[in-house]
Amino acid sequence: MSTSSHLRLLILGAGPTGLGAAYRLKELGHTNFTVYERAPHVGGLAASFTDPHGFTWDIGGHVLFSHYPYYDRLFDTLMRGEFTLNNRESWVRILDRWVPYPFQNNIRYLPRDAALDCILGLIRAQSASGGPARAIADAANFAQLNRALFGEGIDRLFMRPYNFKVWAHPPEMLSKAWIGERVAVIDMERALRNLVLERDDFGWGPNNQFRFPHRGTGDFYNRFVPILHDHLRLGVGITAIDPDARTVALSDGSTDRFDLLLSTMPIDRLCRDVLPDAPAEVRDAATGLRHSSGHMVGIGLRLPCPSTRSWMYFPEDNCPFYRVTYLSNYSPHMTPDRHTHYSLLCETSHSEFKPEDPASIVDRTVAGLIAAGLLTPDDTRHIVSRWHYFADYSYPTPTVDRDDRLAAALPWLESRGIASRGRFGLWKYEVSNTDHAVMQGVEWANRVLLDQPEETIGVRYEVADHGRGKATVYRPAAAGSGQPRTPMPEPKPPATLPAR
Repeated sequence: MSTSSHLRLLILGAGPTGLGAAYRLKELGHTNFTVYERAPHVGGLAASFTDPHGFTWDIGGHVLFSHYPYYDRLFDTLMRGEFTLNNRESWVRILDRWVPYPFQNNIRYLPRDAALDCILGLIRAQSASGGPARAIADAANFAQLNRALFGEGIDRLFMRPYNFKVWAHPPEMLSKAWIGERVAVIDMERALRNLVLERDDFGWGPNNQFRFPHRGTGDFYNRFVPILHDHLRLGVGITAIDPDARTVALSDGSTDRFDLLLSTMPIDRLCRDVLPDAPAEVRDAATGLRHSSGHMVGIGLRLPCPSTRSWMYFPEDNCPFYRVTYLSNYSPHMTPDRHTHYSLLCETSHSEFKPEDPASIVDRTVAGLIAAGLLTPDDTRHIVSRWHYFADYSYPTPTVDRDDRLAAALPWLESRGIASRGRFGLWKYEVSNTDHAVMQGVEWANRVLLDQPEETIGVRYEVADHGRGKATVYRPAAAGSGQPRTPMPEPKPPATLPAR
């Protein structure tokens, strides 16, 4: 495709995908493009906010680990060393104790009767299913996969309640296509060995080491602004697209034209709200996609941080949140004073299947932190910041019919010169990390100007027990190695697990 300057390109959204596309266009020498962003700031769901008390908050527990050398070079270029490199210390709070993540690899930390229930269930399930590979192949949805792969005990204690709290949808509605890098698969021999030999098993995963900008995830994306300043129009949204005339109507009353357009807005809103003449089958397919919303609650305390943990998972119903992050442990610049303050970022999902009252979510979060053992009643006297952010679009739900719906919508959009990419533009959770999102934009620019094929939009990570997947993509030696690390400093034997 021509790289001449007359090719007019529009980008809707200045989140990671839009910024990645714009940066790459300019890097390739193309300047005939504009990025429209309805918010007054860049970053999208990866933005960061500093509250009046001096605490910086992210929209969820983002960590930066990479699958791409280009992304690593871009990060290094923009951040100039102003980031921390953190070792993951991740836990599950269950049955009044802390179990190292992944839960299914570390059931030895459970009470003996619960551990026995889990290991027997695992052995029975995998014996009946023919092992992990057969269990995965035969499962029709995520719920079936969990029962066949992990057994009744692990499914009942952790997998089912936790995944409902995360996705806010019944596991039967979810496909199994997204699990490769997200769910640790364990066979019964490994689980039995861990239990009998009291062996820790928590090096799994692509994010066991991660980078974090000094002043929040959004600090990385803010650094695109000086480079792209002449092409950014913040506070201007799109009200309509005419794909035949190749024009867009803007919220400020103006219009613009395009030869090709990259949309990072949710594809359901794109087809429903700004493409009024989209065929009914396209509109119905897109609007039938499901997502969850999220309440992000930040609790800032004037106390020294009591833990070195990174983040923790909460499957039980004594708290509304599914995950809590010691955000102040990611960087010393996230609180007013790293020696005297710390911060907890708590995430609670919301959907029609799991409604959450926004008026009470902050108070319920504080009560949940006490119930879960992260705060004492006396600690609440030292809370100096209560931050609340509601993300209407938080997680794109990988339902069993998602791929069929995307197959009906995406090709029609492409035929009209519209590429829908990004976390909610492509609606593929399995490629919606921030590095995936940036690279979707970069690869779109490469396709448009260099005629190179896009790779990320078609990546499928096959399941692997070490969490590195089997996709032929780059993995750096530091962030995202997936290799075992030395044991975390806490706890030692199960009997001495601290209450907080």
